[in-house]
Amino acid sequence: MAPGHLPVLLRETLELLSPRPGYRYVDCTFGGGGHTRALLESADEVKVVALDRDPAAIERAQPLLAQFPGRLVLIDRDFGGLDGVPGENFNGVLFDLGVSSYQLDDTARGFSFRSDAPADMRMDPRTGVPAALWLETATEAMLVRAVRDYGEESNWRRVVRALYAARGSGRLQRTSSLAEIIADAIPPKERHASRIHPATRTFQGVRIAVNDELGALERALPAAFAKLAPGGVLAVIAFHSLEDRPVKHYFRRLCGQPESENDSRPQDMRVKLAEPLTRRPIVPAEDEMSRNPRSRSAKLRALRKL
Repeated sequence: MAPGHLPVLLRETLELLSPRPGYRYVDCTFGGGGHTRALLESADEVKVVALDRDPAAIERAQPLLAQFPGRLVLIDRDFGGLDGVPGENFNGVLFDLGVSSYQLDDTARGFSFRSDAPADMRMDPRTGVPAALWLETATEAMLVRAVRDYGEESNWRRVVRALYAARGSGRLQRTSSLAEIIADAIPPKERHASRIHPATRTFQGVRIAVNDELGALERALPAAFAKLAPGGVLAVIAFHSLEDRPVKHYFRRLCGQPESENDSRPQDMRVKLAEPLTRRPIVPAEDEMSRNPRSRSAKLRALRKL
């Protein structure tokens, strides 16, 4: 793996994917290559097709491409376009959702407010618009969706008003001034009582909106299941409820279970296409969380195609 990269729930993921000689996998989120490397090293002639929309991943993949010639293919693509990737009858498909450590640690990418940088937040800086421009031009409904729904910010009305008021001032252009706008919109009592920075939730919501993260996930899950061979495993690591919820519901639907408490369809109307491998999501052990604090919110779910 690339220096400094710690793949989350690696042992648990490998146990679920159960690599065997000659097995074929899709890693939909190459990132630093930790999961991909572990799969390639796990058994002879394991092959991996890896996707990543971040152009920086191409350079990170070069050592693995050289070490495993003919066994790794890296595709420069968002997993939302997984249905267009060649190949089928894979033995496993893996998603490790969210922002990679590299994107968070590269201050110039604008994902974090810990350092001042242009407010960009794009996972693929070649497409779409940076967060600063999105904030200047988004409709009120788009801002509400980002802050209230994707960021799950309880003070979303105050934050949306503050973002609107800041348009044209130049303060939406940089991560530090953007974080100040958001923090100032939160009531002081809540601001001081919170364990996280008051801009954290809104930054998350804007990032999800700018990158269409949930839309990409909704498109990718059916495509991933379609690419599995019978007996193949679909595994997903999510880091917050907005990612985990659609995964949970989709998995329950495939396994012939009620998708939610509101799903009252009779059993004979359900179709069982898979069996669950995780009755409850797998979470990191204490030792992993101590080594890698970013893993603490991870949840791993998996199923096997019938």
